[in-house]
Amino acid sequence: MRDRGSENRLSSVIASSAPLVTTVADMRTQALNILPRPAMAGEFVPADYFRRLERAELCRGGRPLEVDLGCGDGSFLLEMARHYPERDFLGVERLLGRVRKVCRKATRLGRDNVRVLRLESRYVTEWLLPDAAVSRLHLLFPDPWPKVRHHRRRLVQAEFLTAVSRVLAPAGEFLFMTDHEEYFKWAENKVAHCPGLVRLDWHDDSFFYPKTDFQELWESEGKRIWRLRCRRAIEE
Repeated sequence: MRDRGSENRLSSVIASSAPLVTTVADMRTQALNILPRPAMAGEFVPADYFRRLERAELCRGGRPLEVDLGCGDGSFLLEMARHYPERDFLGVERLLGRVRKVCRKATRLGRDNVRVLRLESRYVTEWLLPDAAVSRLHLLFPDPWPKVRHHRRRLVQAEFLTAVSRVLAPAGEFLFMTDHEEYFKWAENKVAHCPGLVRLDWHDDSFFYPKTDFQELWESEGKRIWRLRCRRAIEE
């Protein structure tokens, strides 16, 4: 069943992200911005953007599913897929150029457990991902929107975290990283007031976790990295 709220949200997402056709080069690539369209190798294009997905559409059999929101150049996503071949991975990225780059990398490297969805992270989490389907949801170095008047644009909001707790599988985890201390404290506060999530410790040796390109850049500049790990709360 179609959801009018999801239709309105997706319309605004497409309007804000679709490029303006002004040159011959733009015209040649414009077909990639028309929905629905055929998927590139390594890309996931939903048959219906206004229907919540089924778990079987995103992963094979009972394999764990991990989602990387804002996967950027795909370095973290592809390294995770290499280290965990028994898991399936979905990268979410709004920018077409990045999506095409990650898809080409995944295909060249033979990472058949990776697919990339071109869409806005909030919409994917709140409207598309199925209930109790994601074993780990990664949100690494999102835009901190540091100005107070822009805080409403931050991805970590109460509604987003409620959606995160919904899509996480039992004992599923949400992992957040930022170099922005104030945004980290903002996220801590939001998580503390989300009954569907429970805070966990996150030590360097807790599990394999490759560094993103942003993390390597910030650490090379001497910046501290702030991180937050949560688990879906156990329902009584």
